[in-house]
Amino acid sequence: MKEWIHRWTKEPNPSSWAYRKFLTRAKTLFYSRLAFLAVGLAILSVPRWSSLFGTTGVSAFWWYFFMITYSVVNYLVIEKGRLGRAVTFATLLLDLLTVVYMIAYSGGLRSPVLPTQIIYTVFFALLFPNPLAIVPPLLTLPIVAKIDTELPGRLLQLEDLFILVWYSAVNFIVVYVVVYLNEREDTQHNEIVKLQEHLKNLAVTEERNRLARDIHDGLGASLSSLIIQSEFLLKQVDDGPLREELVELKTVAEESMDELRRSLTLMKSDFDLVSTLEEHCSTISQRTGIDIDFTVIGQIPKLEARVQLSLFRLLQEALNNACKHSGARRVEVKLMHIEDKLKLVVGDNGKGFEYSEELRGHYGLLNMKERARQMNAKLHIDTAPGKGCCISLELPLPEKITTATQFESASKDAKREMAR
Repeated sequence: MKEWIHRWTKEPNPSSWAYRKFLTRAKTLFYSRLAFLAVGLAILSVPRWSSLFGTTGVSAFWWYFFMITYSVVNYLVIEKGRLGRAVTFATLLLDLLTVVYMIAYSGGLRSPVLPTQIIYTVFFALLFPNPLAIVPPLLTLPIVAKIDTELPGRLLQLEDLFILVWYSAVNFIVVYVVVYLNEREDTQHNEIVKLQEHLKNLAVTEERNRLARDIHDGLGASLSSLIIQSEFLLKQVDDGPLREELVELKTVAEESMDELRRSLTLMKSDFDLVSTLEEHCSTISQRTGIDIDFTVIGQIPKLEARVQLSLFRLLQEALNNACKHSGARRVEVKLMHIEDKLKLVVGDNGKGFEYSEELRGHYGLLNMKERARQMNAKLHIDTAPGKGCCISLELPLPEKITTATQFESASKDAKREMAR
């Protein structure tokens, strides 16, 4: 029961366009009701008007106060999600019932308040723009015509039939125009939101490009100078501790330069995951002499920048561990897209280690676990002393990325077939 109440009274997202639009229109309905209630009070106060609309009895006053009550209640629950919409629809039906009574009593299809029915058609169409919700106000005219034929002394004449047809046509035109304008409004709003998002992305891209240029011209130039100077000094010294230090200095500077280039590429939004991983494997292999085999299986989709960077950091840390601690001579790296998952596997033939889930002292592995958690991925470490180490990451892919990749793969296959 509590869950049902919560579902019906839960407030929608305040930033939702549909919710804000409904809220604005429902409040407009409330203020319009206040105007109608003011006119109703005048009708109750003037005897000739009361007799015209059949509101001379005590029941008319009770109904008037009931209208005030449900109008206030409707205003108070407008923001209560489904409950607010349901109460608004129910109170509109009560309003329509009042209008039907007043029209039928004051002359039927020739009543002076018949145009009020069109106003309620507009309200229904604005607040509930779907076919079923607009049925009640459209049934008002046939109901009034039926009442006209049932009351003694009233006959449905040719002029009455014309009024019925005319007002029905006006109702359908009003419904069509309101629904059409509502659809146009929604379409324009969606286009504006997309344009704002596009402009925001352009601003972010422009700022990233500016930062990339500044970093490249500043820090990049400094690192380049450091590498050149270290190479010059290496030519001036013989073998010994100093030369070893200079070699280490040059290696660190080159690694920093590679990292800088990679970061700048990511900032410029042209970061390619596959080529970056392959290039990194090749670079580490050349520097360490370890045989690193990089394999790609399947069509690798375009991922978010943060996910691509996290995958690269995972590979970077895994290769760093394999090269510095495992004593491995061969490392296999596999990047695979299988069904709706992306898998990264790094295995070596090193000495392995005693693994426990607590990972005490293994700060690199802890960082890898944390990165996997942030991506909603699963990280599995399979190792034992003397049996090497295999680190595998399994990342679930969103459905839209999987679908886009399948479409792209099918397009490429079709192009290859046409080329044959």
